Amino acid sequence: MTPLLDLKGIYVLSGIEYRLKDIHLSISIGEKVALLGESGAGKSTLLEIANGAIQPNIGEVRWRGIQLNQLTTRQRRGIATLWQDLRLVEELNVDQNINAGALGQHNLLWALGNLLGIINSQECLTYLEAAGLESKHLNSSVRELSGGQRQRVAIARLLRQQAELLLADEPLSSLDPTLSDEVLQLLLNRKENHAINVPETCLISLHRPELITNFTRVIGLKGGEKVIDCPVKELSRSEINCLYKNK
Repeated sequence: MTPLLDLKGIYVLSGIEYRLKDIHLSISIGEKVALLGESGAGKSTLLEIANGAIQPNIGEVRWRGIQLNQLTTRQRRGIATLWQDLRLVEELNVDQNINAGALGQHNLLWALGNLLGIINSQECLTYLEAAGLESKHLNSSVRELSGGQRQRVAIARLLRQQAELLLADEPLSSLDPTLSDEVLQLLLNRKENHAINVPETCLISLHRPELITNFTRVIGLKGGEKVIDCPVKELSRSEINCLYKNK
């Protein structure tokens, strides 16, 4: 079966240093993959390669067998990304930011209507509530929100995209333990919510290795190289500890 995402022989060079080196990685439908590694190990770069934000110096990335740089805008909608810095549009309100997740589904006229604030907000409200924010925030400026609230808006925008693969770059790093658990269960499609469709496949980088018990598979990076790739149940504590030790 053709994997959803397939990375073959990926090298990413920055100056004279490799940010990623000889990465081979395939992700199939239904896999929930945790990405581990210390700061600078290459986790963010791998996610940028996976969604086409940057191009590898060597190697290729395929989505459903098609090279990523050959995908149409509509095909690219199958990959949704939650960035660590969230990338909300400060000049827009919550409603407009969430609707930005659906831009790939609509034409230019719809996009213009969203900028003008004249798009029906009912569907948007469904995603906002699924992400755990009350309806009263729908017309708020994102500048008025707390860090946790901004995180929820970014998640609602991601879910609004109705993608097949969810990528997330340390989505829990700034959240308290209770909120972290709620957000993780939502991203992993473990919270029952019949009003929305959450991608059943994901690749999520984590800053807390103890959270991997929620996943089916673990990828470990060290110095830009993949040193771990196995089911969660086969991973030992010593292997995890080696990821966070200096060379």
